[in-house]
Order: sequence, then C-alpha cells, then structure tokens
Amino acid sequence: MKVKVISRSEEDYTRERSSDLRKVQRNYDPQLHQFEKAHEYTRALNAAKLDRIFAKPFLAALPHDDGVTCLARNPKLVNSIVSGSADGDIRIWDVPQQRTLRRLVGHTAAVKGISFAPDGETCVSASTDATVKLWKVPYAPFEAGEVQEDAEPVFEFQGKNAFRGIDHHWDRTIFATAGAAVDIWDHTRSEPVQSFTWGSDTITSIRFNPAEPDVFASTAVDRSIALYDMRRSTPLRKVVMQTRCNALAWNPMEPFNFTAANEDCCLYTYDMRKLTSALCVHKDFVSAVMDVDYSPTGREFVAGSYDRSIRIFAASGGHSREVYTTKRMQRVFAVRFSGDASYVFSGSDDMNVRCWKAKASEQLGVRLPREKHKQAYNDALLERYKHMPEVKRIVRHRHLPAAIFKAARTRRTVTESDKRKLQRRIEHSAPGSIVVKPERKKKIIAQVE
Repeated sequence: MKVKVISRSEEDYTRERSSDLRKVQRNYDPQLHQFEKAHEYTRALNAAKLDRIFAKPFLAALPHDDGVTCLARNPKLVNSIVSGSADGDIRIWDVPQQRTLRRLVGHTAAVKGISFAPDGETCVSASTDATVKLWKVPYAPFEAGEVQEDAEPVFEFQGKNAFRGIDHHWDRTIFATAGAAVDIWDHTRSEPVQSFTWGSDTITSIRFNPAEPDVFASTAVDRSIALYDMRRSTPLRKVVMQTRCNALAWNPMEPFNFTAANEDCCLYTYDMRKLTSALCVHKDFVSAVMDVDYSPTGREFVAGSYDRSIRIFAASGGHSREVYTTKRMQRVFAVRFSGDASYVFSGSDDMNVRCWKAKASEQLGVRLPREKHKQAYNDALLERYKHMPEVKRIVRHRHLPAAIFKAARTRRTVTESDKRKLQRRIEHSAPGSIVVKPERKKKIIAQVE
C-alpha cells in the first residue's frame, strides 16, 4: 500500500520577521474548485443584503430657531459647519460634539448665503436686509460642554438691494454677491469694485471656478446660467433654459464642468466650453431641486429638493445611488458635503441641520485591518456581480415615503405616455418630418454670446 506523505522543511515556512506573510499552499487549478463562482455569487448576495441591513445613514440633528436657508463648510476644518436661518441667525457648529460654538448676531432678515475665506478663519454672509457681514470663525476647544457665545461682525458692507447669494474667491480676499446685479467686493473696500448686469432683474446664486481664478458662474430668475470673467467688463456667455435653475456647483476635480439644480426636478451637468448640450441629465427627484454641492473627490454630488429628500448622484450617473428622508424633515433648502467626503449635511424648513453618512452602511470608528479587508472584498464582489438580477434588485431598492413614491409613479406614467405618443407620430408621418431632440438638448432654448 502506497502512502503519500507531504514533506515540508520547517526552515522554508518559518517567518524571519513577525511582519512577514505566512506561506500558504493553494492549488489554483479550476478543476479542483468547480463551485468557486457559485460560492462567490452567494457571498455577493449576502454582502448586498448586509449592506442594506446596516444602512443607517442618519447621525444627528442640530437645532435652529427658524428654517435653515444656507450652509457652508470650513475649507480648513473637517469638524466645522456654518448654517444660516430665515430669522437672520447664523450658527457655527462643532459637529462631533453636536454643539454651537458661536451665534453670529447682526442680520435682521433671512440669511441667503454664507461662504468661507480660503484661510478658514473668516466668513462672509449675505442677507435680504441688503447687508454683507464679515465674521471671525473660532476653532473648537478641546474641553467638552456648552461653549456658545454671541459674536458681532468684524465689518459690514452695505448694498442697495437684497442679496440672494454669495461666494468667496478661492485665493484672494474678494467675494461676489448675487442680487439685482453681480457685485465683486474687496475686504478692504466698502463699495463694490466691479459690477455685472445682463438682462435679468434678480441673480439667485453665484459660484467661483475652483481652478480658473477670474471665472465664475451665476443662475438667474430669467432661466439663464451665465458665465463671467473678472478681466472683462461684460459677461462671457449665457445659456437660457425652459425652467430656471436654483443653484449650481463646480466639479473640483474637473473644473470646466458644473452641475445646475433646476426647477424641473432634474440636474444638468454642463461643460463650460460647450453649452449647446448638457453632458448628463440627472433624474429621480419629484419636485424642484433647491441646492447642489460636489464632494471634494469630484466623483459624486449631493442635491436637496423641495420634495423633502436628499439624493447622492455619481458625477456622470443619470440616477441617484442613494436617497435620504426622515418623517420630520421638510423642504430641503441647503446641502453640503463634508471636507473629507464622508458625511453630508442638509438644512431644511423644519429648523434643523442634519448630518448623514455619505455611505449609508459605512462602519464608523476605528476598524481593524481584517474588517477593512472584509469590507473591500465585499465591495469588490458587489462590483463584479452588480448586473445580476437578484443582486441588482437588492442594491437598488430604497423604501420611499408614500408621497414621493406616488409622485414618481405618476411622473413615470406621463413620461412613458409622451414617449409612446411621439413614437406613433413618427410612425404616421413622412420620414424626417419630425425631428427628435435629444434629452440633453431638449431643455435648452438659446445660447447668447
């Protein structure tokens, strides 16, 4: 009788250092592992189910005394966020401790915009009381407990009309305000150093380009998105859409692209070099989109809507990968990504700033190396099997409030009906007589140079 014995030298399998990997004998011959794909698929299915079980995105609510109208994140601190409300109150929050550091007192009407200076130590706020105020921003102390204090503005800029938006320059000590016109202000001047007007009576929002220091964009109530250059005395170009845009945000990694939040329940991503067509149309909301903000990675953005929901989209994805709602959350007017792209902040009409996880099922706190490896393996499995019907169904499913679910179903019915109607018109018309505009060009009315 033959007995096969595995003989191994102890020297070959003894680690020289404790950090060395142990040698593992494994035969990768597929004949010996006939069910490997089946096992992997089962693991992918379990990973998808666990992902939905552990999806608990809501972290905290930070209370105000009135509806929250605007948010701003500190470019130098991950743990700081500033919120403005409809009663003129501005609060600087220490997010990990869930406490107010300062109440910035001075505005007598709704705060419509807040923006940080690049040093992270000062911020500017614009209000409908026709003033812009400059504030000092403190750091969060290490000791726990209540540290709330009232603070006065360092400087006040007086305007002629109500302000609707504000954005600080990425490098210089200047900022732009949106209102009856676009005004450029300097920290050291009490009057605007430059003004731009182009047809519209009210500009609603404004954003500086993160890479090109002199270029910025604005949205207005005349349904236009306009591009400006501070080196010129007149605006560059303007694209007019069917419905107006409420806000826009530049992609920090591809600074020639920006995304506009529109009243028609969609978001449109444009390339500033070619405004004749949108790069992508992002759908899923069932009411007007109020605000949008990009992740620092540039790979995704968050948007808040009048339908009381927040959605996270991939930068080039037509549909949202995540939707967040709560029973008490009302109309969302402001959204922001955190500086490390791990969290999302939302300000709504129900007087709360809410903090959410950017990845709903992400484990918080310090993770062991084996936990990180396990999570990476699960993610890789989901990526490999994401097109399989069962995995796809589990990963995509989200439980929505009845109002949003029914409105989405109605919109879907109307869209399908319009498609059928158009198809029948094409079938019963002369070839070429009906020109079908693509979805990315359909909402653009004109481009003005």
